[in-house]
Amino acid sequence: MRSVLVIIVWMLLFAAPAYSQATAPSLRDSEIRAAVTAYVQQKTANLGCEVRIKRLSVIDNPVLPEGTLEYEVVAPQQWEGWGTAGISVIVRKGDRVVRNIPARLEVEALTDMVVTVRQIDHGSILSADDLALRKQDIATVQGRFLGNLADAVGKKARITLKANAPLRSDQLEKVPVVKTGQLVTIVAENERMRITVTGKAKSSGAVGDTITVQNLNSLKDVPARIIDAGTVAVVFN
Repeated sequence: MRSVLVIIVWMLLFAAPAYSQATAPSLRDSEIRAAVTAYVQQKTANLGCEVRIKRLSVIDNPVLPEGTLEYEVVAPQQWEGWGTAGISVIVRKGDRVVRNIPARLEVEALTDMVVTVRQIDHGSILSADDLALRKQDIATVQGRFLGNLADAVGKKARITLKANAPLRSDQLEKVPVVKTGQLVTIVAENERMRITVTGKAKSSGAVGDTITVQNLNSLKDVPARIIDAGTVAVVFN
């Protein structure tokens, strides 16, 4: 009989409960998560990304009152809806704030990015075979990436680029097709006429750049947009 009593006492003193206040999930957890999810969806609605909450960690174990509650999520103003952020979940019952719950939030936002398929050496001209579009988390590149292959093909690597890495615009530069001192054809046109004269480039530039060229007939300098390796265009009214 004594041994039975000892066992009962031991169980009462040392046996862990199924849930303690520190470990038991709050009955309101699903409501808090739903409020945060709705906030993230609204925040990222215009990103054009596949968004999901990777982690939501409530700092403490909030005990909330019974009845209907309203939740408001507050995040740092500069937070763009992806990556990690400290947030607050403000809980109201009627007009009264009953809790201000701190939480840590991590959001994954996947979108198509231009990535390298092999190492690209410094100074190399990128081709379509060097690149691919793959879904990546924009948080891993701090939101700086290229979303179209056309933005990278034909450009030169400013640094050595690692394989399978997303590309940023500041890692690339345009390839000059017109060099300083080069003779070019200046095309000036509007809806009624088209005039061509020979000119000299006063600076280098890539296709689409605007450079200064000298009209060799008038010796006047004019701004012109580079069309190709031998042609620049001036638009006049």
